[in-house]
Parts: sequence; C-alpha cells; structure tokens
Amino acid sequence: MKTFFKTLGLFIFFPVFVLAQKQVKINDAVSQHIFTFDEVCVLEDSSNALMLKDILKPEYNNAFKPNLTSTPQNLHLQSTYWYRINIAGEKDSKKNWILEFFDQTIDDLVVYLPDSNNHYVAHAAGDEKVFSSRSLAHKNFEFRLQKESKSQLIYVKVKSRQIADVIVVLRSVDWFIHYALNEYLLFGLFYGMILIFSFYNLVMYFAVRQIQYLYYVLYNLSVGIFELSSDGLAYQYLWPNSPHWNQYAFGVALYSVSIFALLFAKKLLHLKTKSPFLNKLINGFLALRTLFFFACVFINPVWFNYKFLELIPLLLSYVAGIMVYKKGYKPARFFVLGYTFLFVGFVIKFLITLGVTWLNIDAIAYYSLSICFILEMFFLSFSIGDNFRILKLKKEKAQRRIIDQFKVNEKLKDNLNKQLEDKVALRTKEVYEKSALIIEKNKELVGVNRLLKEQSEEITRMNSLLSIDNVALKTNVAQATRARIMDDEVNFEEFSNIYPDKETCCKLLGELKWSDGFKCKRCGGDQYFQGHQLYSRRCSKCSYEESVTNGTLFQNSRIAINKGFYLLFLNYQTKGKISSHKLSEILQIRQSTCWTYSTKIKKLITAKIKNGTFDKTTWSTFLLTED
Repeated sequence: MKTFFKTLGLFIFFPVFVLAQKQVKINDAVSQHIFTFDEVCVLEDSSNALMLKDILKPEYNNAFKPNLTSTPQNLHLQSTYWYRINIAGEKDSKKNWILEFFDQTIDDLVVYLPDSNNHYVAHAAGDEKVFSSRSLAHKNFEFRLQKESKSQLIYVKVKSRQIADVIVVLRSVDWFIHYALNEYLLFGLFYGMILIFSFYNLVMYFAVRQIQYLYYVLYNLSVGIFELSSDGLAYQYLWPNSPHWNQYAFGVALYSVSIFALLFAKKLLHLKTKSPFLNKLINGFLALRTLFFFACVFINPVWFNYKFLELIPLLLSYVAGIMVYKKGYKPARFFVLGYTFLFVGFVIKFLITLGVTWLNIDAIAYYSLSICFILEMFFLSFSIGDNFRILKLKKEKAQRRIIDQFKVNEKLKDNLNKQLEDKVALRTKEVYEKSALIIEKNKELVGVNRLLKEQSEEITRMNSLLSIDNVALKTNVAQATRARIMDDEVNFEEFSNIYPDKETCCKLLGELKWSDGFKCKRCGGDQYFQGHQLYSRRCSKCSYEESVTNGTLFQNSRIAINKGFYLLFLNYQTKGKISSHKLSEILQIRQSTCWTYSTKIKKLITAKIKNGTFDKTTWSTFLLTED
C-alpha cells in the first residue's frame, strides 16, 4: 500500500545537519556503491509509533545519528529503526539505478522514495509478504530510483524479529542484471555440489548399509536448506506463498545441521569405543539441543536467533576428531581438516556479526561460511572414503586369513587321506591273509553248527527267561540311577566332576541357549563370530555381543558359576526346601547371597509346580530361565 507525503515543509525547514550528512553522488563510471559508516544515519524508535510525517519534523531529523559501523544493525529487536541516506546526481546519469538490500531475513522493510512531484512514496517489502508482491523477482529487496534534479533524501524503516544487517547498495540496473546472473550461476554450482555429494553418499549407503553415509546425506541436505533459507532462495522457489515459514525454516535447518553433524561424527569416528566420554557428552548435548529446539518452536521463535550456540556442536565434533586422530585413527585427519575450514568460516561470520569492520570487505567474506561448507564437505568425503578403504582392507585381510586357513585345512585333509589310504591297504592285506584261515575255520564251524543247532532250542528257552529278567533289571537300574541323581547326599566334589569349572558351565549354557541357532537380539541377524568373552557370540551384522549368561539366572552373577549350578541343583532336588544356611555351609558362600539366589529359584520352582510344568527328570530346564 502506497502512502504519499508532501515534502514542501522539508525543503523550507531543512536542517543544517542534514546538509552535513555525507552525500553519495551517482557516477556512471562506478556501477555500484555500498553505503557504510556516516553515509547512513540512524534513528531508533523504541515507541514503534513514529510515522514518516513525524520523522520529517526538524526535532526528529536532528535525532538522526551517523552510523558508527560498516553495517547498520537493529540490535534492539523490540524497537523500530529508521535509516536515512543522501543521494545526488541521478538526473544527469544516463543509467537507471536501484537501491538493493542484501539481508533477506528482514521481516518488515519500508523504503520512502521521493517521486518527480516531491512526494514520498512508500514501498513495502520484507519476508512477511508473499514473494509475488516484489517489484523484481529476486532474492534480495530492490527498489527503483526516480530521476530527480536535486538531492534525494531516502528514508528506510526496519522492523524485524531477528538481528538484520541493513546492507544498502546503490547499483545501476545493467550491473544488477550482470551481478544477479553471475550470483545465481554460482548458487547453482554451490547447491549442485551439495546435491552431488548427497546423491553419491546415498548410493554408498544403499551399497554398504553403513549408517554414517545416511547421516552425512542428511547433514548435507540440512546445510543446503539452511543456506537456501539464509540466501532467500528457499522463499523464492520453495514456499513463495507461505511467508510464515521464513520465521522457522532457518532454525529448523540449523537444528538439523547440528544433530546430523554430531551423529555423523559419532559413527565415523567410532566414539562409542574410541572415546566413551565424548560419546556421552555428545549424547547429552543432543538431548539439550532438542529441548531448546522445541522451546523455540512452541514458546518463542525469537530464540532461533541465538545462532552462536551452534559453536558448541562444532567444537565437540572438532575436538572429537583431534582426539581420535591422536589415537591413531587415520580417517580422522581429513575430518579434522574439513572442520578446520568450517571453524574458520564460522569465526569469520561470527566476527562480522559482532561488527569487526575490516573483515566485512567483499562478497568472499560475506559468503565465507558457504565456501567453508563446500571445503568441509569435500574433505569429509575424503574421510568417509578413507574409512571405507580401511574397512575394505580389514575385510580383505580377514578373507586372506580364511583362505590361508582353508589351505591349511586342505593340506591336513590330504595328509589324513593318505594316512587312511595306507591303513586301509594294510588292513586289506591283513583281511586277505585271514580270509584263508576263516575258510578253514568255517569248515570246523559246520560241525560246530550242528552242535549249536541242538543247543539253540535250549538257548531260546533261556533267552525268554532272560528277557523277562532284563526288563525287571532295567527298571530297577533306572530307579536306582534316578534315586542317585536325586539323592540329597551328592556332594559338591562329585557334582564338580561333571561341571568342574567356568568353561564347562558356559559351554553347557551355550549349547542350551543356542540349540535352535543364533539370532541377534538387536537386529535379528543369524550370522556371528566368537566374541571377546567365554563362549559369547558377536553379531557379524551390527557387532552386538551377547554373553552366554545373558538372559539366564547367572547374568551378572557375583558367585562362581559352577557353585551357582550346584546351588540350582540342590534347590531343584529339594524343590526349594533346602535352607540358605545349609547352602552357605555346603558352598562356602555368604548366607545372604545364598538366600537371594534361593529365593529367586524357589519362586520359579513354585510357579512351575503350580502350573504343572515342573520337569522331574532334569534340572537343566532352569538354566535358561530369566532372572
């Protein structure tokens, strides 16, 4: 909506100090000019009530102060800021000129330009308005200047919920077109590189199924969304009709950058094993950063402006990379190098925000963080490749060991076959020599057979009697054996003959636990190799190691496992009726410990007896019962 103001009073009561404001003269030989320091005068309106007609009054004109920094900023977010610039000489110029504002995050921007009738025309812009309302379809805010015969005093009103850099640039239209085309070309290259890095690592993720590749893809895409939001390109191309997203998009993207950067660092550097303390510290920060993110979304979006908090995840990843590299993990060297560039870019951007003037010199400094992001992604890709190379070498080394073992096995098999062939030949010779003797013996047996035939009837009768006796004997032996096994007087020494040590007990647990085959409790994989602990198994897919006592009564047991077996055996024999004092005397264990374990076992025995599942034939059914 345009508002017109007469400027007759402005020229009648033109204050002397305005004439003292540094004037910028348009020169066709100079294609652009950036307003800095005293070329911009500033007035802070803490009441948020001043209108242009008030600003034009002498008392408010006198309130304008020269800007003291290279880039004016609205440091007090609750206030409205007025800026004034003085331009002269446009009438004699053969070019058309525009004013451009670089910061696309300004919420409410109003520029008051004088027209040919000496009236001020209000031109409203900002990221709270739909993109189609702009006069030029460009990511920045541009305003065309009217040719005037006298000096132009231009007023700018800024109100924003986040700190904005009021970078004002005077450009010729020809130079603007040239600059804008080149800038969009560079943006295309920048975001194209992000997409290429992301697509390549996504393909690697599907190829090797290493989660760090997926984290890296999400990290790159988050960086891209953050840069798109900061550059204004996301508003132009992704949500031009939804300006409310501009208040959240950069904060959401920055949160994703921090989260996925730390998750990627954890996996790539193997912090869980190489630096457990840093791994826990990063986990704690992830939780706190997530809480802060939800507070920004649901309580106060202005808190998204505290971008300096992202220095913490940057430092955590940087320090983690250095520490892991010092421990000899080679892929960390590229990780540290990439984060060094990112750290430098972050520091430059932070110092520019704090007003360090000598850094804010050109476009390279302004886009320093974006350049450092590209360098970081480049070196992180090297780090990922180095990590993949090391994994490949380890795999090849393991395969070579397997092949060498196969060769050894093959050689042993050949030697064994040769020995067997020699023995078979010798045995065949012996059999041949004895065959003649057997023939002679057979002749003798013919005579004996006649005698045996006579005895067969007697033997048949006796066998019938023996069969009856054998049935009775087997019954008695089984009863005697069962009685011996269940005998309360079997001592620990006798029991130890069967289960003498931890290895024997763990072997029995392993045979019972994985009798139907191994299945990983974490990922469901069925392939494994020997773990670090006795008879434990480590999943070859996710590296989760499951001990043989996991999920049994003896998990985290404080007593020797063979004594634990005997304690279970005694409780099984007595159906839980043996006292803890008796167990303590037998096993030489504290009574309280015996009572604790016996109580658990008695509950299990009672439950099985009650539901009719108590197995009277074997006590080993209790070994796999969970605590």
